[in-house]
Amino acid sequence: MSQMPAAVSIREVGPRDGLQNEEPVPTGAKVRLLDALSGTGVRRIEAVSFVHPKAIPQMADADEVWRRADRVEGVRYSALVPNTRGAQRALAAGFTEIEVVVSASDTHNRRNVNRSTAESLDDIAGLIDLLHVAGAQAEVIVATSFGCPYEGDVDPGRVAGIVERVVRDGADRVAFGDTTGMGTPRRVRELVTAVRDREPDVPVLLHFHNTRGTALANLLTALELGITEFDASVGGLGGCPYAPGASGNLATEEAVHMLHDMGIDTGIDLDALIAVAESAEEMLGKRLPSGVLRAGPRTRLTAH
Repeated sequence: MSQMPAAVSIREVGPRDGLQNEEPVPTGAKVRLLDALSGTGVRRIEAVSFVHPKAIPQMADADEVWRRADRVEGVRYSALVPNTRGAQRALAAGFTEIEVVVSASDTHNRRNVNRSTAESLDDIAGLIDLLHVAGAQAEVIVATSFGCPYEGDVDPGRVAGIVERVVRDGADRVAFGDTTGMGTPRRVRELVTAVRDREPDVPVLLHFHNTRGTALANLLTALELGITEFDASVGGLGGCPYAPGASGNLATEEAVHMLHDMGIDTGIDLDALIAVAESAEEMLGKRLPSGVLRAGPRTRLTAH
């Protein structure tokens, strides 16, 4: 096995990606979730998305959530935007780390933002300039990187070409979304290799779903490849409204549990994180996918 990293950075996406696939949650509950996560030791949180309320009604109160949230020093908060108007709202709210999504699959991209992939890339080029002028960083997330629910397999070379284009246009970072959990260790290895062959220096983050139960296996493969930045969602909340069968994200507490047992530091208090996941279950009135929440205290291991 390859040398494992000493530490990993996890971006918690429950407040945005997690809640966008649920029935709308009251603003106060969203704020409490965001504030509780800020107190777990997590150092990056995707807080809200600035989208049209007709597209994603669950995020209609993004400005209010962010206004009321207690921002913890040392935590980096980011916002997701679909277009220039969303970016302007995020900048006005004070965000300096902003994500924009493009799908590797044309069909998914049209379902998601009503444009072809090429049209979105043209728009993103101007958006990156807008963010940089305002002093913000631009992260481009490539959805359906490991497969598309409409088109099936996605060529890693196509994804690498998208990365090459957005890096040329000035993207500060890139992320790859496993939108419906089609990722496997083989696909992770092929994608990371294809991207590194073209853009070896661009910072990379991976976002896994656990639809087919492969998220932790994919995480381990990525660690072996030297990837140290990942998205995860408290309780396994999440999915994609425009991707049939896209069940929850990799549960943050499952990722932290495994990483700590491997001696890899995350900076996150696992017990505090589990408590937040339990509160999220109460807030939503349902069981969440996380296996850690079903396990007894003796199986909740701490770092070696």
